[in-house]
Amino acid sequence: MHIGFPYTVDARGRTATADHADHVRDMVEQVLFTSPGERVNRPDFGCGLLDLVFAQNGPELAAAVEMTAQAALQRWLGDLLTVESLTVRAEESALAVSVNYVLTATGESRHVLVHGGTAS
Repeated sequence: MHIGFPYTVDARGRTATADHADHVRDMVEQVLFTSPGERVNRPDFGCGLLDLVFAQNGPELAAAVEMTAQAALQRWLGDLLTVESLTVRAEESALAVSVNYVLTATGESRHVLVHGGTAS
């Protein structure tokens, strides 16, 4: 059983759950949005994407985010997924992070797009 993220209550009044694919997608978002030092027992968890909110946007920042996000996903979720591609684009005042990955357990291809602080 995987608890849904963010935490919610389902229609029966119980803790909402997520299937494996949705759980892994939630974990990808957590790695991207968690800043190192934010978690007590895992101070190096995350890649610090939110720390860059006020950083000067451009191709240099996109390249740095691409490297740190790739490394963080490999380190923290390497047993759950294989990253096929990770691209970061600087679009005006926002970064767009696109992650294509394959679930290790099922071989299913999935995609996460984070654009301007939201995930889809």
